[in-house]
Formats: sequence, C-alpha cells, structure tokens
Amino acid sequence: MRLIYPICCGLDVHKNVIVATIVSTDKNRISEYKQKSFTTINSDIQKFHNWLIQNNCKHVCMESTGKYWIPIFNYLEADIDVCLTHPKYVKAIKGKKTDKKDSKWIADLYKFDLVRCSFIPPKDFRQLRELARYRFKLVCMKSSEKNRIQNCMTVSNIGIASILSDPFGRTATEIMTYLLVNTSDTIEDKAIRKLIKKGANAKSDEIINAIKGYNIETDQAKKLKLARSHLEYLNNMISQTEIELYVRIKPYYEFVKFISSLPGITELSATIILAETGVNMAIFDDAKHLCSWCGLSPANNESAGKKKSVRIAKAGVYLKPMMVQCALAAIKSKKQPYFAIKYGRIKKRRGHKKAIIAIARMMMVCIYHMISEKQSFTPTDYTELMDPHFNQQKVTLNDTNVFAYLESKGYDTSLLVKCNDN
Repeated sequence: MRLIYPICCGLDVHKNVIVATIVSTDKNRISEYKQKSFTTINSDIQKFHNWLIQNNCKHVCMESTGKYWIPIFNYLEADIDVCLTHPKYVKAIKGKKTDKKDSKWIADLYKFDLVRCSFIPPKDFRQLRELARYRFKLVCMKSSEKNRIQNCMTVSNIGIASILSDPFGRTATEIMTYLLVNTSDTIEDKAIRKLIKKGANAKSDEIINAIKGYNIETDQAKKLKLARSHLEYLNNMISQTEIELYVRIKPYYEFVKFISSLPGITELSATIILAETGVNMAIFDDAKHLCSWCGLSPANNESAGKKKSVRIAKAGVYLKPMMVQCALAAIKSKKQPYFAIKYGRIKKRRGHKKAIIAIARMMMVCIYHMISEKQSFTPTDYTELMDPHFNQQKVTLNDTNVFAYLESKGYDTSLLVKCNDN
C-alpha cells in the first residue's frame, strides 16, 4: 500500500476524554507511535493542539461520534487538516477493541488513505445548516401539536376537520375560539355563520351540524388552550428562523434564484437545499455521487452475478424528505409539467413511490448542474418532451425521396452526382 501521510494522528473522541495516537513512518516503512489522552476541557484541547504542532502533525482523523467531535473540529480546522469519517469505515476487530487500540487503528488506516472522509461544509454553511435543521425540528413539533388539537376535537365531538379542508384555517380557528368560551347550550347559529369566511360559506349548514351537540370537558379544554398557544408560539419561532435563513443566504442569493427556477422548488426550499449541500459541487465526483450522498440512489447488492433488490440508502435524513416534498409539488405543476410527464411515464411501470424517488433524483441532478454551471433550469430534452410534434416518425430515405428531402432542408441538389456502385 502507498504511504500518503508519513505523520498523522488518529483520535478516539468521547464525551470527556480524547485518546490520540500520532504515527510517524520513515522511508523504510518503520512506524513509531506516540499516545496521549486529553480531557475535552478547552485548556486541554489547547494542550492537544500544541502537542500536534510540536510533533509536526498536520493531519488528523477521527470518528463522527455524536456531537463530541464538533468542538475538536472547530478548534483544529484553522491550521490542521481534519478528516471526519463515519464509524463504519474504521470499525475495529471484534474482541480487540479499546480506546487506545481504536485510536491506533484509525491512525494506521489513515496513513495509507484507506479512510473515506465525510463532507464538512464551510463555517458559514454549517451555521446555515444548523438553523435549517432547527426549523425542521420546529415543523415536526408543529405537526405533533396539530395532531393533539385534532385529537381533542375528535374526543369532544367536533367534526370540523371532516367538513373543512383546513382544520387550522381562519374559519376553523375562530369557530374553535368561540366554542371554548361557550357551551353547546349557549352557542348561536347566527354567531357561528358570522365566523365562517367566504371560501367556506357553501358549507355553513354542514359546519353547524358538525358542531351541534359538542361537549368539551375541562381537561380537553385546558389541553386545547395550551396546545393552541404552543402552536402559535411555534409558528412565531418558525417565522423568525426563516427570516434568519434569508439573511444568511443573501451572499449566495444567485444560487437560490437558479435552484428556485426548478418547478416545485420555492426560494425557502432552495435555501434549505443549499444549507445542506453548499455551493461547491467540486467536492462531489459527479451528479451520481451527490444523489448517493443525499440517499436518493439504491445501494449495490450483487453476488455471483445475481443482482438482488435493494432499497435507497438511509443517508440524507434532512435533505431527502425536502427533495421528496419538492418532487410531489413538481408533479402537480401545471405551468411547468416537465416532471409531471416524466412521473406519469415512470408510475405506469414502477408505481407511485419509486416514481417520486426517481423525480427527486432527477431534480437533484438538475441542481448539481445548475449550481456547478451557474445557469437556470434548461434541460436538454425540454423541447422534445414538451412538444408533441417533435417526435414524429423518422423519414426513411431512399433513391426516390432523398433529393426531395434535402431540398426541403434547404440544400442545393443540382450539384450532387450519383456514383456508380463499383
């Protein structure tokens, strides 16, 4: 094996302890090891950094264990080349696993460049990613709170959700506020009709029938009030997070405009996608590598010439759901039915779920080229796909029609001479 890093360090990082091993290999392939343990206190991390510099070690490799690697990485990234790797790439042999052996094993693998480093975006994109992922968590909390409110409505015999398309719209919200301060005996039909907005006027009688006979117990009433106030608080937090995302993405707004030209992708979706991928596509080998990194490509499972069925990878926990949501929106677009046509063709053969993943993968391939080439959404097969007359039957040329065909294309056939078969 080719020696890539003559002097490098392997780290086994824990919550309170860092076990470091520096391996120095000479021209005769003889390695010398230096091991030392440090705590994760800032002063000790400083000592660890100084220890690396004293030993002329500029290359460090460590596992991505929870969040414990982040303070170490932030401290070293200024003047040390840090490789963060997935634990599956440096897994030690079972039965011979200790902190010191793990550290030494990581160093030995890394000096021969046998470790695959994870993608760590620049600092500004890491900060943007943290905010985007926090927004994702807030949206999940909002969905959970909505489910609790709907549960209270079901238990209290309030059937608004079965009548209105949005049980959390303006009409439903004002009706629920009215019901919480009244009882089934004191509610009035006229008061309820005033709360119904224009869009739901046609269903006013159904709404009143769905409310009559409701019974909100004291426990459900308290739960509803708390859940609704928490939902309002979450909406406010999500709005603040989105504003901060827009402020931080401003230097890269050019790429946001490129990505948002895709059907089904808004500027907010484009910002969240860029928060995960960054704008430097050179770190990915090609568009296929990016799709695999996002978890939109199936894994390989082949043995003895037989290919077994596989699912898509589990990668892209935050990016993959976003791309699926964008794909669902893209296939419903009537202004730009490009992906809708492709979805319809794939769905006939593979079904809805596989077709949606295929569309999400196509969109990610488009994003790769749009960012790397700095251009809007202009697929090469757009005209062919959108123009129904583009794919007409090909003309079969023979001795009788070849001259007429060339003349129709603007060629002068008077200068053509027919050669003998010999």
